[in-house]
Amino acid sequence: MTKITKVKTGAKLEELSSYSRIVMVDNWIFVSNTAGRNPETKEIPEDLAEQTEQVFANITRALNAVDSGLEDVVSTRVFIQNPADTPAVMGIFGEKFRGIDPTTTVTNPPLGSAHYKVEIEVTAYKGAADTVQDRITLSL
Repeated sequence: MTKITKVKTGAKLEELSSYSRIVMVDNWIFVSNTAGRNPETKEIPEDLAEQTEQVFANITRALNAVDSGLEDVVSTRVFIQNPADTPAVMGIFGEKFRGIDPTTTVTNPPLGSAHYKVEIEVTAYKGAADTVQDRITLSL
């Protein structure tokens, strides 16, 4: 039988909009688009690198709630407010996902608040890090 787990962080927007930070269906983990708001202070860092690091901290915290982590991420969607910030954000992204190598979409849409410089959404498969992985490189 399929098991569904829903994780909420207590954020006001989750309640207002009636959504979960994570929905886990069996081993598939879907993490909502995540911004860089510090859950303790409720503040959003102005610095791009700090905000990006906070996004990853928030995603990691959510994944840890279902006994998973970044190493299980198989797909990502990265939303960067200012196109000029893309190299800096993706540099941090590369540090976090080096060797994990999920599929990735990067886009530059307007975000839900002018304070948000970056938001990231991920899909993970619990236990993916512990599986046999074939890696194929295509010649261009």
